[in-house]
Amino acid sequence: MTPVELSRTVLHAVRRAVDAGDLAVGLHGLPDLPRRVSVAPPGPGGHGDYATNVALQLARPAGQPPLRVAEVLRPHLVHAAGIRDVEITGPGFLNIRLDRGTGSGLVQRVLTEGPRYGYSDLLAGRVFVLRVPYDVRAEVLADSLYRIVASQGGRVEVQHEESVTSSPQARPLSVADGTLVLRPLPAPEDPTPLGPDAARWALLHPAPHDRPRISADHLVQRESNPLFRVRYAHARTRAVHRNAADLGFAPLPTADTDADLDTSGPAQAQLLRLLADHPRLLSSVVPVDATRPDPGTPSRLTRHLVVLADAVIPFLPTVLPRGAEKPSAAHRARLALADAVGAVLAGGLSLLGIDAPDHL
Repeated sequence: MTPVELSRTVLHAVRRAVDAGDLAVGLHGLPDLPRRVSVAPPGPGGHGDYATNVALQLARPAGQPPLRVAEVLRPHLVHAAGIRDVEITGPGFLNIRLDRGTGSGLVQRVLTEGPRYGYSDLLAGRVFVLRVPYDVRAEVLADSLYRIVASQGGRVEVQHEESVTSSPQARPLSVADGTLVLRPLPAPEDPTPLGPDAARWALLHPAPHDRPRISADHLVQRESNPLFRVRYAHARTRAVHRNAADLGFAPLPTADTDADLDTSGPAQAQLLRLLADHPRLLSSVVPVDATRPDPGTPSRLTRHLVVLADAVIPFLPTVLPRGAEKPSAAHRARLALADAVGAVLAGGLSLLGIDAPDHL
């Protein structure tokens, strides 16, 4: 279950509580139910795989303390498919632990969908008007937003204007009368000499309110270069897949994958969390409506890819058998996880307009 799917599950639980008469929200003239609820890894003091503050969000319209709202929602949520347990912490946070088997289902889904994993119809029918100045960085950001919005079923119409005031104090991406206004700090010099891939990364990786650094550091093949780490991680997942084929085994994300992966281990558990969070991250890059005054930007995706790459590189040496060791179910399960990470890295780079080579 991905965070987007879990968000929908929580919202369905809220609706069931309202329909059952356990929660008075959206009835008799009261405020409507929320269109979306947020889920995220639990903070300090939290437990489980994800946490949501929906009870705090509903407390005022329900006329109940957040803790009471959480107590009402818990039984409607704990029996939902894919959820193993729900615990209430703090003032009313619902901490959710997912069913065992979620990891194998997630890996299988990523392998099935490939680089398109995370695509959705969240923005189906939505058309965003994006106003940008005639500036190379604004053009690259607009192109990436176009790609990411399309991955969520929406469409972007770009309108150019001669100049848009840009300053460290100006909001780089804002909503004004249904129009997105993009005002990134421009690049200090022409990034074209870096080549198309490194130039795009140099312009996209910093947040739009930060001035990009245009230097040959984006071309070096070493750990200090985030773009190299992401592309190297993808190339290594493909190399491991080729090596496994030479040894005569293929990825196998079976129902026992969770046990084979030992998801209690920090490396595998972190990779599964990052894979599960990918759809939510893509959906958060653009604003769904004007009630989100601080929308995301493609730099969120670049940072996510760097974290995923850094997490998979030390995991890859565990995928192949060593010495006289025979390939086992554990190796096939780890290979499936490595392939899934490679697909997400390739898909993420594609949305940024950057190539993901199989060989480096």
